[in-house]
Amino acid sequence: MDILQQLLIPFTDLNLLLLVAAGTLAGIFIGAIPGLSVTMAVALLLSLTYSWEMLPALALMLGVYYGGVFGGSRAAILVNMPGSPSSVATSFDGFPLSQKGEAGLALTLTTIYSFLGGIVGVAVLATAAPLVASFAIEFSQRDYFLLAMLGLLLIGSLSQGSMAKGIFAAGAGIILGLVGMDTIGGGSRFTFGSLQLMNGIDFITAILGLFGMSEILYQLKTLNEKGERTSLKKVAIPPLRFIFKFLPLSLRVSVMGVLIGALPGAGGEIASLIAYDHAKRTTKKPNRPFGEGAYEGVVAPEAGNNSAIGGALIPLLTLGIPGDAVTAIFIGALFIHGLQPGPMLMEQSGDLFWMMVGSSVLANIFLLIFGLLVVTVFIRVVKVPKQILLPIIAVITVIGAYALNNNMTDVYWMLGFGIAGFFMKVHNFSVAPLVLGMILGPLIDTSFRRAYMTANDPGVFIAGFVNSPISLVLSLAFIFTLFSQTKAYKIVKENMKYKLKKQ
Repeated sequence: MDILQQLLIPFTDLNLLLLVAAGTLAGIFIGAIPGLSVTMAVALLLSLTYSWEMLPALALMLGVYYGGVFGGSRAAILVNMPGSPSSVATSFDGFPLSQKGEAGLALTLTTIYSFLGGIVGVAVLATAAPLVASFAIEFSQRDYFLLAMLGLLLIGSLSQGSMAKGIFAAGAGIILGLVGMDTIGGGSRFTFGSLQLMNGIDFITAILGLFGMSEILYQLKTLNEKGERTSLKKVAIPPLRFIFKFLPLSLRVSVMGVLIGALPGAGGEIASLIAYDHAKRTTKKPNRPFGEGAYEGVVAPEAGNNSAIGGALIPLLTLGIPGDAVTAIFIGALFIHGLQPGPMLMEQSGDLFWMMVGSSVLANIFLLIFGLLVVTVFIRVVKVPKQILLPIIAVITVIGAYALNNNMTDVYWMLGFGIAGFFMKVHNFSVAPLVLGMILGPLIDTSFRRAYMTANDPGVFIAGFVNSPISLVLSLAFIFTLFSQTKAYKIVKENMKYKLKKQ
């Protein structure tokens, strides 16, 4: 009964309820603005609420956290500019849906399944936090390397048409991701003596340029071309059959998202990409091909990245280890209020744990309510003429790039990525593998080198891939995925050749 009372505190305390509601609504709009990251918003809240009592401060921060991750999908669907890294995969099919006049349906579907993914994440957090945390802590550096390599095989799913172009883009992304100071040895890589490059290239600037500025340039190229105006279909709640149709997929990727979110440093962006790849592999009869407006292509990544939030809170509350950048700020908030994150936190401050679980449930409820209520607000973006919309997006993109570090260098990088992304679109290169390479490149580099240094012997290092149960499972998954990617690519290539001969 005590646990139930603690769980219901955010629902019965009017101040906490209003703070969670305000935080969720603010997070949705912050997440929808490219460049204004959730991490930035929560860090700002930490500086503003350090004098508050602990429960109100955490309730507001949790609301912004959930709302911000969800809000990134709004811009991804409407203008092909992900508001956050975890919304990159949503843009693959979300923007094509918007171009087909189904933006309202895409926004509604992502709202419903973001809520479902978030609830699954909270349920696992509440019921299996110690178990999942103990599983996540068993991951060695070798396992992180295998996980990153497994993620890199997503190139096969993200490459549209040519596998060679996808591999080239991912390779370029890995090289760009390694720019800056070596985190192990301390030396500089690919900096050419420039102090500006010592901190590396922020992949968020790459996202703003590759998905935002490049789309603006591409739209300007076709601005005066005559074509059919995109018709906007009436915004409606999806039929009940849609909910049941995508329910098994959303539950599977939600569980995957929790497990990935519980891995320190993995984050919602990797969870959403893996969820998208899983949907592409397991969906036998999508309504449209993936990349052209498949409903599963927006359902899976949104369920995956929102469930990853619950996963990221697990190592924070049970081990004192941040699951991502935002939960690292939560650790700071707990320290400010005199608490020590770690195994003893749940025993010494169990009321805090259950209050955070209750606030997370409440944040997801408000996410569903606000997400459905503001669909008509966001949908107005599609109706704005391009001559007005594109300059506004350009200004927001520049401001967002500058706001990352208050540095014009990020703006220049964003513009450079925008131009590169424009030429990639013109020549049918997929920009997603480039971003994937930038995200996974540093993780592959550091985890491989640390694993090798720990083994201190080539034989011991190689044997470790089969001696550990986790490493063995990941190694087998890597091999299976590699062969399945090759087979799938051959089938697609043969089908394309057949179609060309038939024509």
